[in-house]
Parts: sequence; structure tokens; C-alpha cells
Amino acid sequence: MIGAVDDVPELTFRTEAAELESLREELVAFVRETVGAADADGVVVLVSGGVDSVLTAALCVEALGADAVTALVLPCTLADAEEAIDAESTLEGLGVDPTTVQLQPLVGVFEDTVAPKISTETARLAVGNAVARLRMVVAYYAANATGRLVCGTLNRTELLLGYHTKHGAAAAADLRPIAGLYKTEVRALARHMNVPTAVVERTPTAGLWAGQTDEAELGAPYGLLDVLLHELVERDLGIAGVADSLGVDESFVARYAHRIVENRHKREPAPSPNAEESGAALFFELENRV
Repeated sequence: MIGAVDDVPELTFRTEAAELESLREELVAFVRETVGAADADGVVVLVSGGVDSVLTAALCVEALGADAVTALVLPCTLADAEEAIDAESTLEGLGVDPTTVQLQPLVGVFEDTVAPKISTETARLAVGNAVARLRMVVAYYAANATGRLVCGTLNRTELLLGYHTKHGAAAAADLRPIAGLYKTEVRALARHMNVPTAVVERTPTAGLWAGQTDEAELGAPYGLLDVLLHELVERDLGIAGVADSLGVDESFVARYAHRIVENRHKREPAPSPNAEESGAALFFELENRV
């Protein structure tokens, strides 16, 4: 039944050459204008060696020049260390001098000192999320030290499914150039911009622990997830309509529909009482005068 995905009509993924070139120009302009408006000296990008982070770095280099891009490579596991070598090579191909920091000593201290105070049991997911947040800390330290903005690497597929650590490395950012692109579009744009094939086709992983892969955790390949999400969100076909369109069980579609709803908290600001009296509202008049 999953094979029927290839026959779904009216998809609007941007994968044609003209569309991709227009998209490239749009995103490059976005990065340049956002950094300029902030009067920042450049950007900090966390680069794992995966297609999302490499594409983001490539867009930033085109927008700002290689000297204005601080590329951080932050391996933690042995698998990360191997990918870090590839990441460094790819960045050098973009003209960027990578900064590599091995995080395992920091994570080791965290597990030895902080984790036991919280729980006597080791929670793999909690530690993995802590790694993602340690990466975020390093990124913002670099941004503070250099007067630059942190550039996120989150894509639309991950954003909708909540497949990222809240306040973690991919999500916590000052700008997110590819947050509107499904993984399908990320890969297509990466190919268009001559990102190495090995990077585009690398098995996606968040690098939270050894052997972890995105698709194993998500329960389906990105190609299927993108079509499902597109039909569910962009075309608003509903669970039954998407199941019928793709030729899959309603329970399969419902799993991801519920995930979108359950992870809404990751896409929205933290709730607070009297939101109309928040600082944002109080300074609205002042900001309009600036």
C-alpha cells in the first residue's frame, strides 16, 4: 500500500530547477536581510555533517561570505566523531574553517554530577536531550563571543512532528532559513546547490546516542512522512482523506496527526497569564517609533 504514495497528485514540493533556484535566492536574501537588520557580524551554525546543517551553512556562506560564518562541529559519540571528519571536509569545501569541540567530557561530567542528583536511573532520552541542549549552549556562547546570530537547522518535517529537542541545538535559534522546507525539498535544494551526494544521502540522525536514526524513531521514511504531512497540513484532507489518498490505514495517519497536535507546545511560545500585558505588548508603541 505504501507504494501508492508515488501516485499522489498535486504535491507542491519545490523540486524543479527553476523552483529551486528561486528558493535559493529567497533564502539567501532572507539570511542576508535578517543578519543585517540585527546589525550582527555573521552567524553561528552547528554542523553535524547531515544535509540540513550543511545546506544551512551553504546558504549562509552564499549570503554573508565564509568569514562571517562560524561553523561548530560538536561530536559526542564515536559515530559523531566519524561524521565530524566528513563535516569538517565539507565545510572546508565551502571555504569555512570549522571549529570542532568534543562534547563527551562535558556530557561525562553531567552524567556523573547532575544526573544522579535528579534520578537514580539513567534515562537515555533525557541524556540525549541534554546533549542537544549542551550543543545549544556552545552555539550561543560562540554567538555572544563573536557578535553573531545563531542560525537554526530545523526543517518543516521535524517542526511539524516535534522531532527535535525543545530548546535544543536545532530549534533554539535567532533565524531558521530552512524551517519552511520539507525534508524532500531540503534534499532537492542541497543537490541544486551542489552539496556532496554523500551528505545528501547520509542516513539522517540527531546524534543523541550511538546508533540512533531519525527514521527508526519516526517509524517511517521521510519520503512517506513528507507526503503524509503535506496532505494532512497543506491540503487539509483529514485523517480519513489522507489514508484514502495514500492507500494506508487510518491508524497510521492518525499516529502522525496526533503527534502534530501533541507537539504544538514546541512550536508556540510558553503560555503565560495576561499575555496582553506582556513586555511585547507594552513596548509595541515604542517599537513603532524606532
